[in-house]
Amino acid sequence: MTEEKIIPQAKLLQKVRPLLEKDGEVYHKFRHVLAKKASGGEHISTVTGDGLETTNVAKDGDFIVHNLTKAGEHYIVSPKKFKEKYEHIGPVEGDFHEYKPLGKIIGLALTAEHLAALELPESFHFMATWDEAMVAKIGDFLVSDLEIKEVYRIARAEFFETYKKQE
Repeated sequence: MTEEKIIPQAKLLQKVRPLLEKDGEVYHKFRHVLAKKASGGEHISTVTGDGLETTNVAKDGDFIVHNLTKAGEHYIVSPKKFKEKYEHIGPVEGDFHEYKPLGKIIGLALTAEHLAALELPESFHFMATWDEAMVAKIGDFLVSDLEIKEVYRIARAEFFETYKKQE
């Protein structure tokens, strides 16, 4: 994967925003997560059921989140976002605590039609907000907060294990 093939975050957001606003649906995360505070420097590879999604390095105070899905993927969330997105339930094991998800996202399944409208192939890489490449594939979801300030991928299987359409 060469750098020129990685779509910058701002460019992908500009392309995806109109489709999210037109065809995106609002979802809420229902599955609890386990999380612990990072001490900084931890290298986290987010691996979903279909392979490596992205990598990231934790800063002191970030949270390392463990999704309770079949893939059991891990990812990093900043303290500010974590406080907005999760409510503490209690300790579980070791340094990990259980958290209830809060808030909503807007999501769009990547269909062949959406990919054609976005002029994107069935599989592509884009730059995540943490300056690492993230893969997206047909069938996955591109999601954002409701203000649509950034875009990221959630693999299809893990999306349906953790999110429900807002009613």
